[in-house]
Amino acid sequence: MTRLILMRHAKSSWAEPGKKDHARPLNKRGNRAAAAIGHWMQEENYVPDQILSSSAKRTRETFEGLGIEGKPAYLDKLYEADPQDMLEVLRGATGATVLMIGHNPTIADFAHDLVVQAPDHPKFGGYPTCATLVVDFPVADWGEVQPGTGTPVDFIVPRELTD
Repeated sequence: MTRLILMRHAKSSWAEPGKKDHARPLNKRGNRAAAAIGHWMQEENYVPDQILSSSAKRTRETFEGLGIEGKPAYLDKLYEADPQDMLEVLRGATGATVLMIGHNPTIADFAHDLVVQAPDHPKFGGYPTCATLVVDFPVADWGEVQPGTGTPVDFIVPRELTD
């Protein structure tokens, strides 16, 4: 059994007009959301042993804000990825529990592609910032993962933890 924790980056700042998209940091709400999701992950024992993240500043800051152990691989390929790119990266994973952090609309599309059935959650379709899906796959090796075979274990958005 393999487990994926699929997370969209936390809320980013648009306060600096003209700043390149790749360099946008988190805003205050994003920092609070990342901390809340990190605390939730620890409480639920959703602890990754491998972290694969987009190389963008906001995904880096999201991981840092989670406050969990691990040495992330920051991959340019996950920055402007499509769902097929994400699947390719995931198939090369080696951990038993993998955290992937990326961007919409790809994260939402990828999440929908992966699961047998969408979680019964009103926000799953839009996958808001820092939304997190925990999904199990009936395979021993990530190279065997196929779309439409994942079983959702949990799905949460930060507002459920902060409001």
